[in-house]
Amino acid sequence: MGKILDGKALANLLGENLKEKVKNLKAEGITPHFCVINIGDDTASKIYVRSKKRKAEKLGIIQDIYQIPADTKQQEVLDLIDKLNTDPEINGLMVQMPTPEQINADELLARIDPNKDVDSLTPANVGRLWLKDHFVEPATAEGIMALLKHYEIPLNGKNVVIIGRSNIVGKPLAALMLEKNATITIAHSKTQNLASLTKRADVIVSATGEPCLIKADMVKDGVIVVDVGINRVNGKLVGDVDFDAVKEKASYITPVPGGVGPLTVQFLMEAVVNLARRQNGRK
Repeated sequence: MGKILDGKALANLLGENLKEKVKNLKAEGITPHFCVINIGDDTASKIYVRSKKRKAEKLGIIQDIYQIPADTKQQEVLDLIDKLNTDPEINGLMVQMPTPEQINADELLARIDPNKDVDSLTPANVGRLWLKDHFVEPATAEGIMALLKHYEIPLNGKNVVIIGRSNIVGKPLAALMLEKNATITIAHSKTQNLASLTKRADVIVSATGEPCLIKADMVKDGVIVVDVGINRVNGKLVGDVDFDAVKEKASYITPVPGGVGPLTVQFLMEAVVNLARRQNGRK
């Protein structure tokens, strides 16, 4: 049976270390401070924003939430971003997704100062990621890399299949894993015969939001499985992987919940602190 990749335990450990870093920065007169712009009334977004605020408070980080009505016009949000970009007290800025239909999210992301880009989604920082010149990374992707490193799982020469091509998980994770000399295949909703890819994989990362997509007959013995999916089925949270069946074949596997999720919030906070340090001349 596969060993559990415990993201919650790692997030707690890293949280204690980050709290100490924040304490040291405060002793120098620097308090990490970031802002979240949330447009509209999406329930999941509000829950996520509140969870981030609780985490920030525990670490001693200031988080401001700009809760904006769903009918807000594009220019109003752009003006707010411009204001926060030029505020020297603000170290980080992010726009919570999804946004209402009338909002062009790509334009908002492009407007954020790359030096304050907590999510690493500005065009400049996406480019830096692929050029191996990055100072901030998307939180979920960075969390997955940290989890594999913590459990001493090497990627050098490994055949990795990433299912999902989003800008926040699939694509940045591919870039980060390429830096570790993995051989990457990115699958997605248009991929034909997915099992033919997953059966050859040494590492599988699924981020599709499709419950129990990955079944035991789709993986080889000893596979490493990272499940990013969060789905609610019959009132229970489950991932993209048929956990009970696949864990019998895997060497390592993440649970849902308690796997990647806690690391996403943790590495968002890590990004805020890193940006604050960078803006104040700290390495």
